[in-house]
Parts: sequence; C-alpha cells; structure tokens
Amino acid sequence: MSLEVRTIDESDLIDWLRAMRTGFLRPPVVTKEEAEIRRGGMDFERSLGAFDTAAGRCVGTLRSFTQRMTVPGGASVTTNALSNITVSPTHRRRGLLTRMMNRDLRAAKERGDTAATLISAEYPIYGRYGFGPATWVTEWEVEVARTGLDPRYAGPADGGSVELVDGAAVRELGPALHERLRATLHGVIDRTERWWRIATNDLPNPGRPEWTEPFYVLYRSPDGTPDGLLAYTADDVWEAKRSMDTATVHGLIAVSPEAERALWHYLLSVDWITKVVSGLRAPDDLLPLLLPDPRAAKVITHADYLWLRPLDIPALLESRTYTATGSLVLEVTDPDGLAGGRFLLEATPDGATCVPTKRPAELTLGVGELGSLTLGDESAVRLTALGRVAEERQGAAGQADVLLRTARRPWCPDQF
Repeated sequence: MSLEVRTIDESDLIDWLRAMRTGFLRPPVVTKEEAEIRRGGMDFERSLGAFDTAAGRCVGTLRSFTQRMTVPGGASVTTNALSNITVSPTHRRRGLLTRMMNRDLRAAKERGDTAATLISAEYPIYGRYGFGPATWVTEWEVEVARTGLDPRYAGPADGGSVELVDGAAVRELGPALHERLRATLHGVIDRTERWWRIATNDLPNPGRPEWTEPFYVLYRSPDGTPDGLLAYTADDVWEAKRSMDTATVHGLIAVSPEAERALWHYLLSVDWITKVVSGLRAPDDLLPLLLPDPRAAKVITHADYLWLRPLDIPALLESRTYTATGSLVLEVTDPDGLAGGRFLLEATPDGATCVPTKRPAELTLGVGELGSLTLGDESAVRLTALGRVAEERQGAAGQADVLLRTARRPWCPDQF
C-alpha cells in the first residue's frame, strides 16, 4: 500500500472533503455547492491530505490557518490553528496523523508562529504532539422557576436597554464588540468577516444543513454603546396545555458585568421559557451566582476545550502579563525538537523576559504541560502531584502558580 501525504489543490477538494466527512462520521456525499463554499475558507498551501495512491482516494485530512489569541494581560499572539483533522477508519494506525501533524507544526515553527491551537474532539490524541488543554468550558441548564429572579422584568436596572435586532445588525455591530471582549479576556480568539457571515447564515454553512434563525438581543449601556450581544433559539413544547419551552444560547458576549446581567435576566424572563441551556461558557462564568438561587443552574457539561502547543516559548511567556515579581528556570522537554530547552523567566507587573539559560533547572515539564499553564488556568502544584511536572527546587511549583495563574479563568467561545 502506497500512502502519500501532500498539500492539496482545487482538483483534490471534493475527494478531501469526502474523506473529512468520513472521518467525522458524516454522510460521505459532497455537493458542488458545498465545495464552492468551503473553497472560500481554505488556504490550499496549508491544507494537507493523506492519499492511498493505489486506491486513488484521500484517506486523511488536516488544514491550518492563522489565528490571533489573547493571552493574560490583553496582548494577542499569532497562532497556527489546526482543524478538520481526520484519518479514515480503514487507514488508522499507519502513522498518517503523525506525518500530517509533524509537517504542519514544522511549517508553523518556520513561519514564526508563537503557538499552535486546536479544539480536541478526543482527549487522548494530541498530548503526544505537544498540546495541552489550556481552557475549559462549562454548560448549565437553568430551571427558570427556581432562579428567584423577578419574572416581571422591565429592562436593565442600570438605565441601559435591550433590543431585538437582525442578522445584518449583528454583522455590523458584532465584530467591534467581540474585539473589545478579546482585548480583555485571555483565551478568546479573533473572528473573521467570514465567521460572522456564517454565524448569521449570510453565508450558508455546509456543515450545518438545517438553519434556525436565532433571536438576537443587543444590550446598550446608558450612553447607547453596544456592550453585549445574545443569540438564542427556542423550541416549541407543550404538555397538558402548558408551555415547556427550552431556550438554547448560541452565543453571549458581554464587555461589562451590567451587560451580562441584563442579557441573562432578559432571557430568563421570556414568557413560555421554562429552561435555559447556557451554551459553552467559562467555568467561572457569572451565570450561576447572578441568580438568587444558584442551584437553579445545573452543570450538564464540563470539559477541556482549547488545546495549546508552544512553538516559541520566550515569545509566548514574554507576551503575557504577570501580577507578581519573581523568576523561574524552566526545563521544557519537547520530543519533536520544536520548542524545548532551558529558559529563565523573569517576571514583574511591568513586563517579563524569557531567555535560554544554563542555570540549574527549578521546574521540569513537558511542552504540553507548559501549554496547559500558559493561559493561567492549570496549576503547576497539581501537575506536580500528578507526576507530570518535576520540582528540581522545593517550592518551584508554587512559585510557578504565583506567577502564571490568573484571577479569572481563560475562555475560548468559538469552535474551529
């Protein structure tokens, strides 16, 4: 069997899409319309296919694209975002994923990307390529009758306003609002014009054949500034002449606590809605504690989400801010030879430096563990207890937590 990994061109697209659909257990039928829509979002120079040349078909897929991700403190770094990663079930265990991943990551390193990112469909796969879970998400189901909120909601108490808008208004106002969020919350990634068009069905999403138009709600602060945006759908369920509707949130972004409070209170007071499913939120989202009875919000999902793979450790650690002053010598192991080494991190609230050093290591960890620590969500003390980080100096893990952990948890609102 002859297996080839190479970049694809337009003539390969339908075969590549069919392989991608097969890998994700979706019907392996690709229309010309789907291919045309997807073509507009692909960089063929960064789209890889694994081909069984004897069978004459594509059996593995991977593509990447440039992304901007916010790090603690509000700066953003350029990352290599990976997506559509599959190997057909007939060709597993033959090294195809490794060949595609290694090729793409080495190209990202040569480009100068600071890190690589992906949303992992399965937990065990990507640790062996140097990725570590860097953000987590939580989803709540809220029983409206138990919240304790006043159902006679008449608008925000702060003098702001909520209004229903359409998709065109979302495309006009949403990008600037999202960029304001991205400037303040680490883990958030940028959104392209194409993202907004697909999200509002201005450009049909070939991976989403059925479209239900959401309700869009805009919150304006008392001075009229758009500070929050909510998108939700509702089902239509009646039992014994009683409405039992569930509202499902498809997106809620807010740049102030007032906006977040107003949008949740609005949704939890809409007539006929008895349950609200929150969508994937940050684990420390305000939602449960906004309710007089937080137990009305039941966790239905809690899982890892954005995975991070450092490619340029000095650039990555220097890009973020630190609330404490201190130094730490990190020995980072990287079997793929892309980002390992020994580094001296010297951090202050005014800035940080990270440089190669010959000083004795104080903390030894894999590049994936560093990926988990970079955005401030994971604890080096916990990873040490698990045997995944080694203290070469007593107390070094605690020092790492003082420097790296953040007051609020990172959040990535988007799948890619």
